[in-house]
Amino acid sequence: MEIAIIAHDGKKADMVQFLNRNIDILHKENIKIIATGTTGSKAEAAGIKVKKMLSGPLGGDAQIAARVAEGKCKMVLFFKDPMSSHPHEPDINMLIRICDVHNIPLATNEATAQLLLNAIAE
Repeated sequence: MEIAIIAHDGKKADMVQFLNRNIDILHKENIKIIATGTTGSKAEAAGIKVKKMLSGPLGGDAQIAARVAEGKCKMVLFFKDPMSSHPHEPDINMLIRICDVHNIPLATNEATAQLLLNAIAE
């Protein structure tokens, strides 16, 4: 199962901590992680294996949306920072829309992401 991880700058540390807390689920379920570039680099620095796409503002969100549309990516964990504006907001909205169109589980905060991982672990 391929899961995408994305985190805005103010949420990248939270994403890495979340992944570390759930490393057993990620390994047990044989999950492959893809990520936008900077989020992926932070995860790699913490010892988590990821396939990195471009940085979000440079097209990484669109690359992940394409993988969702192709049926490759089965879940998206996107830790959004609701307190900041983002110049690539149209790409973010497009990714969310593509997840909705293709009925792909999408978490935009840590609580929902935890529920999704717990569900696949059961």
